[in-house]
Amino acid sequence: MKPSNPTGLYLILDHDLLAGRSLTDIAAQAMAGGVKSIQYRAKNLSKREAYFNALQLRALSRQSGVTFLINDGVDLALATEADGVHLGQEDLPLSAARALLGSDRLIGISAHTLEQAKEAEAGGADYLGIGPIYSSTTKQDRPPLGCEALKQFRKHVRIPLVAIGGISPLNVRQVMTTRVDGVAVVSAILSRSDVTRATADLVAILQTRRI
Repeated sequence: MKPSNPTGLYLILDHDLLAGRSLTDIAAQAMAGGVKSIQYRAKNLSKREAYFNALQLRALSRQSGVTFLINDGVDLALATEADGVHLGQEDLPLSAARALLGSDRLIGISAHTLEQAKEAEAGGADYLGIGPIYSSTTKQDRPPLGCEALKQFRKHVRIPLVAIGGISPLNVRQVMTTRVDGVAVVSAILSRSDVTRATADLVAILQTRRI
């Protein structure tokens, strides 16, 4: 059975931003704070190291009932029995990823334009990551779309939307007005010393609109 699509708070667990902290400790703290989905991103690790890390995260996610996704790596998602994979515009094509993963895994697609979003929906994507919404240290190569653009995505696309890029407790309420299904964050959690508290604070805000 295919896992449920990401909703609520979605953490992109970027290995480069751990600042010497334990990967599994950070993940466990975020899960304790109420995060609903975790995407593991390890662009600068060897496949072997990323594999063993992902296995540990997969075990934690099963214990906590958290959706576990792999950034970019279809092979890693298969090898670790992840719930799915999230692909960028320059990664493996959606059709090829689906052929490998089958129908019971999630495939999310990053979309920066409405045309990309419509194409991904037509191609069978399960959900879309839309952004960057605001200026972001992890998305410096793209101008922010803003919430008005996000409303247009919501108007024209029916599959679940996860907003990403510069989202923090200061602006997440504005993002929520666009009727997205979830919000993805990186530094809003990983830059905080108390990961559980940072996660719980964001979850509390999202629950006011029951995302």
